[in-house]
Amino acid sequence: MRNSFRFSTSLLALGLAFIGSCAVAQAADPKADAQRILSSPAFKSAVATMDKDYQRFVDEGIKLTEIPAPSFKEMTRAKEYEKMLKDAGLADVTIDAEGNAYGIRKGTHSDGKYVVIAAHLDTVFPEGTDVKVRREGTKLNAPGVGDDTFSLAALVSFVRAMNAANIKTRDDIIFMGDVGEEGEGDLRGMRYLFTKGPLKDKVKTFISVEAGSANGISGNAVGSRRYRVTFSGPGGHSYGAFGLVNPMYALGAASAEFSHTEVPEKPKTTFGIGVIGGGTSVNSIPLSVWMEIDMRSESPEELNKVEARMFKIMNDATDNENKARSTKEGKITVDIKKIGDRPAGIVDPKSPLALEAAAAIEANGFKVSYGSGSSDSNMPISLGIPAFTTGKNSPDMGGRSHSLDEWINVDKGPMMKGLTTCLTTIMAVTGME
Repeated sequence: MRNSFRFSTSLLALGLAFIGSCAVAQAADPKADAQRILSSPAFKSAVATMDKDYQRFVDEGIKLTEIPAPSFKEMTRAKEYEKMLKDAGLADVTIDAEGNAYGIRKGTHSDGKYVVIAAHLDTVFPEGTDVKVRREGTKLNAPGVGDDTFSLAALVSFVRAMNAANIKTRDDIIFMGDVGEEGEGDLRGMRYLFTKGPLKDKVKTFISVEAGSANGISGNAVGSRRYRVTFSGPGGHSYGAFGLVNPMYALGAASAEFSHTEVPEKPKTTFGIGVIGGGTSVNSIPLSVWMEIDMRSESPEELNKVEARMFKIMNDATDNENKARSTKEGKITVDIKKIGDRPAGIVDPKSPLALEAAAAIEANGFKVSYGSGSSDSNMPISLGIPAFTTGKNSPDMGGRSHSLDEWINVDKGPMMKGLTTCLTTIMAVTGME
């Protein structure tokens, strides 16, 4: 996942329900509370521990990066992360039935619910991808190194630092490495957490720590729908059966028409065809061909419009091909299968959760960047649970997410500022005492 930390004010006009305004206990003065945290001897001690153990943080990030973790195949990395969480001192560390690895740090005023701080275990890269980390000074290059592997290492570093400084928080905190955030993983780890697993109805606040900068608050959950569309027909020899209906022509016509779909700039709405496949041989009319389609929007209504147009285009292309060529051996059919559905939602930037996070970020000298994106936070936001996504880097300390030359800069000074900011945000939200 890669968030663009940009707040879309047009969403406010859509009349979407603001989320989280009453579910988080707000400090009387978030700015004063953030300053209290930063000046606290315990917090300073925690930061000193992170600074002292900085190389361990880097080494653990590299170790995790070099364990392949494609979506649906995260277990090897999850088991290693489970060990790290145990070594850091969390209680009740486990891997749940979906593959999420997590442990609990008890607060002083437990109400039976938890604040979950999560980073995702999976990457977009398939099995066989070379994930060996390459060093160029303080710059580390490897698929998945930034999105989101070093965030996993950051959470472990936070736990060790909090324990070493004997920091106490109001809330019980779960630190989690979750599965299925990327691509066709379709937030399966979060779906399980919030709708099926043992923690269902027990999460009161959620923070996703992602690849971006620690000055970001991404509370606009961009919804997405993904489909695999398959056109099938009777097939045949390219010469001997010439004139029969051809699934490839239907796919081509549908693709061309879909490319002319008009969408608004605000609320931002996008669409794309990312993968195509199928066919038998160069001298055959294909039996079937397929394509995978991605549609996104900050607005559920606009997303529904693009989806409806997509369905019409695919069905019209099928009908048109059946009219254009012979169907004596059979007709073209189309199968439109949903392969991903991420819900949309929005967090009010004036909600207690957002105000606490913003105060913590500003107290560390950053200007807050409000944004939108598609991440693990989509699920809790859509369910009315206060949530947002943030980062753990300083600005411009990582890039090229989802590419083979993805990178993160672990220059200690800027990275420590990012880590300190992220930890301050967590402390503000969970009520450091």
